[in-house]
This record gives sequence, structure tokens and C-alpha cells, in this order.
Amino acid sequence: MAKCCTLALLGALVVLSLLVSPIACSRKLTKPKTRSAVSHNPAVKAHSSYNGTSPSATYVSGGWLAGGATYYGAPNGDGSDGGACGYQSAVGSRPFSSMISAAGPSLYKEGKGCGACYEVKCDSASNSACSGQPATVVITDSCPGGACLVEAAHFDMSGTSMGAMAKPGMADKLRAGGILKIQYKRVPCKYPGVSIAFRVDQGSNPFYLEVLIEFEDDDGDLSAVDLMEANCGSWTPMAQNWGALYRLNSNTGKPLRGPFSLRLTSDSGRKLVVNNVIPASWAPGATYRSLVNFP
Repeated sequence: MAKCCTLALLGALVVLSLLVSPIACSRKLTKPKTRSAVSHNPAVKAHSSYNGTSPSATYVSGGWLAGGATYYGAPNGDGSDGGACGYQSAVGSRPFSSMISAAGPSLYKEGKGCGACYEVKCDSASNSACSGQPATVVITDSCPGGACLVEAAHFDMSGTSMGAMAKPGMADKLRAGGILKIQYKRVPCKYPGVSIAFRVDQGSNPFYLEVLIEFEDDDGDLSAVDLMEANCGSWTPMAQNWGALYRLNSNTGKPLRGPFSLRLTSDSGRKLVVNNVIPASWAPGATYRSLVNFP
């Protein structure tokens, strides 16, 4: 009888400790970092509220710099529907619309350059098919070797975006030109009428959240992402997993608590807070579009 009473008392103490213990916010990022197996081989649910901060400074593009360019994939295609940024088939659809490029290491920046926009133009003096007019491309993939290491900066463009630099009717001739000498400069990304989207990775579960972030206006790329769980009151840094995907896992033994708010910090340090953008009933593979973008 005494043994039974002791067991009953211990059980009651455990239950009581669970009832009175405070809910802890997740802090650690313990899942091993993985890299995408796809590297240069070549229906949206709306739910969001918003609190955007004022920009710290207006994005100003620099001058023209020298680099090189090639193309990959189909002559009139989108390069790759995979890619080392994680955008998948979105590269062939609006707002990317196949105007994309893989980047050499100096511009890919181990994935931190994903989403950045550049104007690229070639010189008719070196290739008669060049129009001299720039094409605007978004970095969506990595080109880690070969011709992409020849110059300090290299763009391995989709067939569509390289063709956009050509004179009318001369796109095929331009694409056949091998490594083109080009000039490029960083420019603001512009996606009129498109808000930032958050796609939950298929590998996510109640204890682990991985999110692809896409279609950021202005800088286009991110330097940091923080997440706030429901009823938490503080921000937890997410870790870049690979490309444009960021991750967070629970270290409390309890599921992560939605809805989730995210705070995005752009390459130039501008911050945008998107409140409750991923609902408590989130599902792996679903995309949740906010109502906002960087101004």
C-alpha cells in the first residue's frame, strides 16, 4: 500500500509541474545544416497581417562593373526548374518570368545572394548580335565552377534572359557566342502587385519549420530572418538552411506554436515585420502570401 501511495504522489507531482511550468520559446537550431542536392542542374493561400518599418535608406544602384556571361538550359527556357536557391518551378512563372540567372560564387554568396536583381548588358563591339540594352535578371541558382570562375563575376543566364540582350531576330546568334563579355550593376527588384510569399517546405513538421521566402521588392535578398511564435513576445533567429530557405526547430520537446510572425532584414539592413503570416493550421508544402512588400 505504501508503495502505491508513493507512486501516486510522484505522478501527481509530475502533472503539477507540467501545469505550472512556463511555456518556453524555442531558441536552439540543432538540426544539422544540409545543402541542396540540386545545384545548377538545370496555388497560393492568403493569410497575413502586417507591420512594416520605414526604410532606413533608399536603395541606390552602383556603376557598371565588368563580368562574363553564358547561358544554360533551353534556348528560350528558364534555365532550370530546380536551382540552388529553392525557387523550383516558380522561375518560369510570373513575376520571375524566366528572366533569371545562376551566379558565380561572388554573387551567389553561399545563398545570401538569392533574389538579388541585376541589369546585365553586352557590347556590340564584341558581339554584333548585342543590342547594348540591359536585361534585368534575378539570381535564382548557383554556378560553382567552370566558366563561372573565369571572371570576378559571372552570370550563367537562362536562354530567355540572354536572348533579351540581343538585337531583334538575333537571339540565337548571341546565345551561340560562348562566353560573353558583359557589364552589370545591382538594381532594385520590382514586382508590381506582388507581395512576399512564404512557402513551407515539405520536410517541416510540428517541431521543425523550414520556409522559402520569395518575391522581396527592393534589395531582393535577405541578410537575416527572425520568427516569433504565438504568445511568445520575443524574436528567435532562423538559420539559413540553403539558398533562400530558413529553418527553426523546437528545443523544448513541444511543438512550435503558430501563428508565426516573421521579421525580414534585407541586404541593406531594412526591416519588415509580417505578423501572423503562417497560420496555426499551417501545412507542409503550402504557400502563404502576405499583404506587404518592402517599400
